Amino acid sequence: MIGGGQGAFIGGVHRIAAQLDNAYELVCGAFSSNAEKSKASGEMLGIAPERVYASYKELFEKEQQLPEAQRVQVISIVTPNHVHFEPAKMALESGFHVILDKPMTFSLEEALQLRDVQERSGMLFCLTHTYTGYPMVKEARQLVASGKLGQIRKVYVEYPQGWLSTFEEGGENKQASWRTDPKQSGIAGAMGDIGTHAFNLAEYVSGLAVTKINADINVVVDGRQLDDDGAALLKFDNGASGVLVATQVAAGEENNVRIRVYGEKGGLEWQQEDANTLQVKWLDRPNEIYRTGGGNYLSSYAQHNTRTPGGHPEGYLEAFANLYRNFALCVQARLKGEEPQPEWQDYPGIEDGVRGMAFIENVIASGQSNQKWTDFTI
Repeated sequence: MIGGGQGAFIGGVHRIAAQLDNAYELVCGAFSSNAEKSKASGEMLGIAPERVYASYKELFEKEQQLPEAQRVQVISIVTPNHVHFEPAKMALESGFHVILDKPMTFSLEEALQLRDVQERSGMLFCLTHTYTGYPMVKEARQLVASGKLGQIRKVYVEYPQGWLSTFEEGGENKQASWRTDPKQSGIAGAMGDIGTHAFNLAEYVSGLAVTKINADINVVVDGRQLDDDGAALLKFDNGASGVLVATQVAAGEENNVRIRVYGEKGGLEWQQEDANTLQVKWLDRPNEIYRTGGGNYLSSYAQHNTRTPGGHPEGYLEAFANLYRNFALCVQARLKGEEPQPEWQDYPGIEDGVRGMAFIENVIASGQSNQKWTDFTI
């Protein structure tokens, strides 16, 4: 692991996700840019002292010198955005598979470079867009792909938060400080942090690609350097239209990600606050409720990513762990010279990362433009 040391939020989430299925062993790390903090974090996590490194560059140098049987196989990168590209690039070039927190890089230019590096390296790559790991999100995608809803006409996706409703970055809130700092986060605030999740979810469930965008981007809280609120109208490659909303100033809201997709024959709705439920709505018959753990009426993708019997809530950590498990299954299949099952390969990859960075740059450019519609370019 690179990053995720003492005081970090997302590093602990990644470690829980990795350990839930006993598919990974945390064997080394550069847990902080501060060597002493990295050492202390390694001690806390029970890592052998000689494999706790002062920097990610030292990690790659020393790990490559170890015998193959002892050497690290997968690098998990959980640093702020501006420290995504270089360690991911070095990991791939050093022959290690990579799991990277989103958004993929600091800029679209870096994302395109990283895609080239990954393709040349032949190593596997996973981007942790968590919400695609939920069983009912996977069921939603399969329902759309089956054609049961008919041609998709409308997509609504929203991600409301309220934690930045006041100026938090001026104090000791580490998460607020780096996520609102353009030097660490990039050109976008809310749209980069949570808007990318909403965008990825819209394309993942609908199976469509955004081709045009018309955005309104706002800085609501005085003194904030990056956007904390925004909305965008979307056009998809089949002619469908959509609406995306991402805000961090919706006071009282937590993380209720929600998506609705409508086709000619019906629609569906999923939200994180009731993650075990998928509502399926029909034009000519009563609505249906699909439930996680519901049995054989669910697709193999939903069943593969379901962990508990029906009625037992599965949440954020389990969804995160599904990404880690599917990635591990693909790595293990490669080591055995076998072809991974399609359900195992259903995790976000390098193309999702490129499109996510393209979304950030296009939505900010559209928000700054007086033109009604701008082409979605990569």
